[in-house]
Amino acid sequence: MRTPRLALAITTALAALLAGCGSDTDDAPSAAGSAEAGAYPVTVENCGAEVTFTAQPERVVLLKSASVPFLRELGVLDRVTARAGQYPAGYYDDATLAELDEIPLLTDRTDSSGHLLISRETVIGQEPDLVIGEVDNLSRDSLDAVGIPLIEEPGLCDEGLADPGFDDVEDQMRTYGTVFGRIEQAEAAVADLQERLAAVEERVGEGAGLTAAVLYPTVGGGTTYAYGTRSMAQPQLEAAGLENVFDDVEERVFEVTLEELLGRDPDVLVLLHGDGDPAEVEQAVTDLPGAGELTAVREGRLVTQLFNFTEPPTPLSVTGLEMIVDRVQEMER
Repeated sequence: MRTPRLALAITTALAALLAGCGSDTDDAPSAAGSAEAGAYPVTVENCGAEVTFTAQPERVVLLKSASVPFLRELGVLDRVTARAGQYPAGYYDDATLAELDEIPLLTDRTDSSGHLLISRETVIGQEPDLVIGEVDNLSRDSLDAVGIPLIEEPGLCDEGLADPGFDDVEDQMRTYGTVFGRIEQAEAAVADLQERLAAVEERVGEGAGLTAAVLYPTVGGGTTYAYGTRSMAQPQLEAAGLENVFDDVEERVFEVTLEELLGRDPDVLVLLHGDGDPAEVEQAVTDLPGAGELTAVREGRLVTQLFNFTEPPTPLSVTGLEMIVDRVQEMER
């Protein structure tokens, strides 16, 4: 089991708050400008690219749901003038849902693999000064060509994150704080996240000594995917006091067979899904021939939750951690 990063994130909280800046990661605000006093331009690093803003974004188009909790925490969700994709209600409280309902939905059509289907012309026609979320036909380069900056969640960049952790959530909160000129609000949000993580650490203690796997089953039959050390599943399981049975796999996500699952035999299965009925997601695993031999299935230790409660690193990953701890402790009573 790898060394947890949760304790490090907590012990550095005070220093981070006093410094009022991010760590030296690809997505920390650069020294090109500071939005704290309304000083623009500012430049941030995102997915290996420098993204410069000459003013606070006022017309934002969302192409993925992962950034919603960041924008909500910073009080800038009202800057979003259009959105596309799917925004499952299970992620949000009533107030956030009400705000989302006020934002026009361009389309929620996806292909068979879940990728958003939207034309370049539709997005550009919204005249955004920021697009959040990259899709196949709307790359950073294609938007740069028409002067529109793009921000992607670092965990969803092509190169991904080499060693994801809850500090990546904090870094991205500060990045959005810099982009939108909400530095103080970002630091307050980071402090709240760190308090929640500290509370989880106190609850978990030394953990229950259980192993786990995080899977993304295909409902209706098909490939089952598992998550390794380059996914947010790794630090999430560590913080929950669980050992990832795939902690020797240095990939974000990969195909896995039932035979390999049986060989590693996790005590707990965390099942991720995009939307729909959680019972169907569980059935996609339990109906596999031989799945009844898995300890997690036999003992009923299945935790099913929406994808963004684990991936990519966002405030929802902290909520997802709390949900996993609640379920596992309930199962162990």
